[in-house]
Amino acid sequence: MPALHISKVAVGCASLDALAARVEARRLGGEVHITTRYRPKRADELVGGSIYWIVKHRLIARQELIGFADSDTGRTLIRLSGDLVPVNPWPKRAHQGWRYLAPADAPPDLGGDGDGLLRLPPTLSAELARLALI
Repeated sequence: MPALHISKVAVGCASLDALAARVEARRLGGEVHITTRYRPKRADELVGGSIYWIVKHRLIARQELIGFADSDTGRTLIRLSGDLVPVNPWPKRAHQGWRYLAPADAPPDLGGDGDGLLRLPPTLSAELARLALI
């Protein structure tokens, strides 16, 4: 059975470039750690899946979810791959925290340079996605 995914808003990031810079700044030995207050109830199902990042109401990139650990502060560390993979821009409403994302509902990865889809204005790419043109 394929691993489950989660989606999360990339707070403070206005573009894929800003998200990529944040990931690079937090990379430690090939991993990126983010913290959360509570461990997801379905944490075991998430290992091997991905966290899909939302920027301007679109899923734009993902990172593989490696695992979970407890931090020294009592919070939960989410261990992510240091590689940020652009995905086909997919409309997604912003939300607080994380939301589970079934493998069938996850957007496909973009190949190569993404064919310029990430440079489209968010409203245009959302409309094209709604019309199933991208």
